[in-house]
Amino acid sequence: MASPRTITIVALSVALGLFFVFMGTIKLTPRLSRDAYNEMKRAYKSYVRALPMLKKMGVSSILLRKSIGALEVTCGIIMTLVPGRPKDVANFLLLLLVLAVLFFHQLVGDPLKRYAHALVFGILLTCRLLIARQPEEQPPEKRILLVNGDEQPLIHEAAPEQGKMKVS
Repeated sequence: MASPRTITIVALSVALGLFFVFMGTIKLTPRLSRDAYNEMKRAYKSYVRALPMLKKMGVSSILLRKSIGALEVTCGIIMTLVPGRPKDVANFLLLLLVLAVLFFHQLVGDPLKRYAHALVFGILLTCRLLIARQPEEQPPEKRILLVNGDEQPLIHEAAPEQGKMKVS
């Protein structure tokens, strides 16, 4: 049976991956929701206006929105379907992306209700990454003490448990 840690990581990975695939798709195409797509277009225009250095670098609101959307979809697919280390890399990239989005929201002065979801999903990404990076708990091995070249179990392991009597 899978450990609770494994179940937690898989559940968070799938939920977060599907969320970011959904949000990235909304940024890329109006097929899922025309209203949400138009809202994303408006928001990214305000982000580029608030950061004139993006304009100087040749980054338009369309390029910014589509590149962030493509990164969200790609990392979301990896989080959902790909096992192992790439999942942690995608998690980290999405966490950086969420931090950038939070910065954009603060920069344009959006109210909390406009970016609360980004805050919550940033916390979930952080939790998933922390859980995934912790080492698995290994069952304790029998420790052996060498005494004059002879192997002997450690004293606390050799003695019967306190409070229990051995009956023959």
